[in-house]
This record gives sequence, structure tokens and C-alpha cells, in this order.
Amino acid sequence: MPPTTPGLHHVTAIAGDPQANADFYVGTLGLRFVKRTVNHDDPQTYHFYFGDYEGSPGTNVTFFPWSERGRDGEFGAGQTRDTAYLIPPDSVDYWTDRLADDGVAVEESERFGDTVLRFSDPDGIGLELVASAERSSAERASGDEPRASDHAADADAVPWPDGPVPDEHQLRGFHSVTLAVREFGPTEEILTDVLGYERVAEDGDRRRYQTPADGAHSILDLVETDAGRGRMGVGTVHHVAFTAESVDELEAWKEAYGERGLSASGPIDRKYFRSLYCREPGGVLFEIATDGPGFDVDESVEDLGSSLVLPEWLEDERAEIEAALPEFEPPSVAGGAR
Repeated sequence: MPPTTPGLHHVTAIAGDPQANADFYVGTLGLRFVKRTVNHDDPQTYHFYFGDYEGSPGTNVTFFPWSERGRDGEFGAGQTRDTAYLIPPDSVDYWTDRLADDGVAVEESERFGDTVLRFSDPDGIGLELVASAERSSAERASGDEPRASDHAADADAVPWPDGPVPDEHQLRGFHSVTLAVREFGPTEEILTDVLGYERVAEDGDRRRYQTPADGAHSILDLVETDAGRGRMGVGTVHHVAFTAESVDELEAWKEAYGERGLSASGPIDRKYFRSLYCREPGGVLFEIATDGPGFDVDESVEDLGSSLVLPEWLEDERAEIEAALPEFEPPSVAGGAR
């Protein structure tokens, strides 16, 4: 049997304007700008990382900002529909007001007993804030009494002491992602038989899966859609990454994919982690990434995101890369929390 992932590692999407992208995720959502580098496969494109204070696995949403040269994507089957962050249960009013103040339209609903605020970023990428009670997904679906769980407001995100959002309301890392597929079966098989997820709840056209870790970042939802296959581009998610403890685990997953007739590429050195990639049968690109070595291999934690950092194999091209990148001013949080 392959290893069981404890849950989500990061989500990578494609943005348009790099300035608008960074200003929103830092200035509006209050995530820290933890890394400014380039796409290793396309060094003339930035790669931005936004997460908690330390850039902990399970908190990072990352972007390739394609700027004006990028084509628009088209949402459809085989894509991530929404990326959800966890917020404390008593932060719903704060976030409703904050998003409204920044001109963001929000739709409030309830799902599996949790309050969900759904909205889009400046490029149309679907986001959610989930105010989760302190109990597991299965318990909420069944109506059982709450129990203590690190799945909720005490998730392991590290607060940003000087961030634009007060500590008590900061995003607590990922709650889940929602993937849209034409039919549940093929994707569900990979989730359960390869990655170790278990189906724990169902509501209409939505199925919920959770890893046995039952903690922060351990949830994934599938929804069926009649839409055609989506097209990658600005405003869409490029891939979803799950967590591995080691390169040895990546090799085990590569073998498990192969046994199901799927081709996986890697492990690949991404400097901050090692990665394995495979497109699952429903069309979503899955990455599995190691916990380390982490973002402090080339910057101190205090200085994360303060400069353009390149992997060693691109340093000789720094002048050409910097000349090709679009103008960008790192977002300021000088005004403090609000």
C-alpha cells in the first residue's frame, strides 16, 4: 500500500497582473508574501507564494502571474473550483465586513454544518472562508456532538505578528479544495486507493473526503459538472499539491500511480520541496510535495519575500531574468492591522 497523505500542501494558480494579485492576497486576505521567485520551467514568469508567517505546508497558495501576455482560462471539468481557508467560528462578521469594504462580493451559505463565505479573487479564482466548528467532517455530517479537534480554529498556521489582519481573525491555513469532475468514480479511486482519503459525507452533488489524520488541511470535496473540459489560463488553478514526508514516499506514490496505468513525473527538485506530478483520470493535475527543506533555505524567516530569489541553477541568468520580468512593487503593510 502507498503512504497516506496527511492532506493539502499548497495550491498553485495562474494570475494576470502580478501587482493586483499580491495586493489582494496580502492586503485583503492578510496572507504573508513568503516567497518571490520565478517559475522554474518558465523563468520569465514570477512565482509568488502567500501563506502564514513561516510559509508552513498547508497554508500556501502560489501563483504564476502571466501578466498581459497570458490567455484567459476557462473553468470546466478537471479543474479546482474553489480553494477554502479555515477561519475561527467567531470571525464570520469580521470577514464579511472586511471583504465588503474592499469591494468583494460575498455569498454566505451553510455546508456540512459550517458557515461558508464564497467569493472570487481579482482574476475570478474561486475562494472560500469556512468557519468550522471543532469537530470532524464525519461528525458534522452525522449530527454527532462536537469533540476537540485540531481541524478547526486551532489549526497549525503560524500567525503573522505584523500582518494586516488581527491575529484572532487571520486565516488558519487550508480547510479544503473543491474539485469539479465529470464523474466521481475515476477521481475517487485515486483519492482513496492512492492518496489514502476516505469518503466521509455526501450532500447532493458534493462528496467529501478526508484523510485519517482528521486535522487541518485534511479535507477534499468533489462535485460533478456537466461542463466540458476546462482550459488552463489566467483565472484557473494549475494544480493541487498534497503533503509527503520524504522523497522515499514520493517514490512509493510514483509506483502506485504506475500500477493504475498513470504516468508520474519526478521527483523534481523545487528547491523548497521535492515534487511528484500526475494528472489523475478526471483531469486535475495532482502534485505531491515534501514538507521540506522549507522557505528559509535562502532567506531568514524574518526576511521571507523581501527580495527576488532564484535557484542556484538560474543565478547565472539573473540579469536577463530580472530584465524580462514585469514591474512589481512588493505589497506594503505599513498601515498595520484593520
